[in-house]
Amino acid sequence: MEAILNYLDAVLTARLDREFGRTDTLVRPQINVILDEMDPIAILIKSLALEKKDLLVLFLTLLPYLSPQFLSQKIAGYIPKGGEFPEFGGVRSKHHRGIIPTGETLLYLLAGSDVDVRRKYLPLFKDSILFKMEIVRLGSTGEEEPFFSGPLLLEDEYLEKLLFGGPRRPTFNSQFPAEHIETQMEWKDLVLPTKTLDQIREIEHWLQYHERLTDEWGLGRIIKPGYRVMFFGPPGTGKTLTAGLLGKHTNRDVFRIDLSLVVSKYIGETEKQLSQLFDKAANKNWILFFDEADALFGKRTTVRDAHDKYANQEVSYLLQRVESHPGLVILASNFRSNIDNAFLRRFQTVVDFDMPSYKERVTLWKNSLPENVPLEDGIDIDELARRFTLTGANIVNIIQQVGLRTMATCGAAIQKELLFQAIKNELSKEGKMH
Repeated sequence: MEAILNYLDAVLTARLDREFGRTDTLVRPQINVILDEMDPIAILIKSLALEKKDLLVLFLTLLPYLSPQFLSQKIAGYIPKGGEFPEFGGVRSKHHRGIIPTGETLLYLLAGSDVDVRRKYLPLFKDSILFKMEIVRLGSTGEEEPFFSGPLLLEDEYLEKLLFGGPRRPTFNSQFPAEHIETQMEWKDLVLPTKTLDQIREIEHWLQYHERLTDEWGLGRIIKPGYRVMFFGPPGTGKTLTAGLLGKHTNRDVFRIDLSLVVSKYIGETEKQLSQLFDKAANKNWILFFDEADALFGKRTTVRDAHDKYANQEVSYLLQRVESHPGLVILASNFRSNIDNAFLRRFQTVVDFDMPSYKERVTLWKNSLPENVPLEDGIDIDELARRFTLTGANIVNIIQQVGLRTMATCGAAIQKELLFQAIKNELSKEGKMH
């Protein structure tokens, strides 16, 4: 980063020396920026063939992250007693105590106070490749303010790439109400009918080969970007696990968004939350898993009043963002009847997660029971699978209960009485047993 700071120091010194009368002529610095060729900044400069004025744009935009006090200290050297320096531009924020460069700062360094030269450089804000590609943009200003008084901002994806070598994984917060999910389980732990597994493999194939399909086969011109999937099925049947496994085996982050937390009673707030989510996820190669889709789709009704109208707008907005998102989006719902068939036509794949069959329950019991703990005589796995209609999640909960009670009583084996009591508790919790 020293090379970048040296470059900016030379540019600032040349301009400020001229403006403050320390020299009669502007001495344009002849300094080359030499970076490690593997540095992300060097790679970007080379890939875009950035010109000197573009370098100044990029380096000014990065400056608050590299050396927050750089501009303040530099200006203090010319105004030791302090005071206003409006020509220089720059803003201060609530938390960042240094000067954040603005478009005005860029213009000042390029043209000083010369009106004609400033006008010459104004097209830079639309002609520079950094602005054209929206790698750099100007922050918003008041309608009465010149547009170039906005701060220079680097697009999030490029900021994280240049500073960290790649995107950071966001944490759950009000601006990004999504939970990162991971799993230690494998495909063999996902016990589903062959038809359902085949549909899931199709999704995995898209994750692995969609770029080749659009590039090598030239289908990018006729197929929409991204892939849209709907999961239907009762809780505990493997919807979240499937999303986690798809991410695990294609090396993608999976984020679970509970739509019941995103939907707001305040008009426009739901769309705002969804917009922040999709904007953050753009071009990140993430899998977005929207759980509890009923929370939003169940609101779509015949329009009787303003509230019905806005509820339908929220659904339409989500579908619009889902259709335009370039990555994999999965929506999950407990009941197919809650989703209008007109919506389903917008999804490439619809996967039903049914309650496990008897044979599948046998496999789930065998996969979940610990291999190193014996079963008390009289426990028959086939009987358990036949008698009790349970999901994989139910079975895991039951075995956890039994394990804790067995350890608490220093038992050496899983006792039939404890096992059946745990089954009863699990069924009662869901109102299936009185």
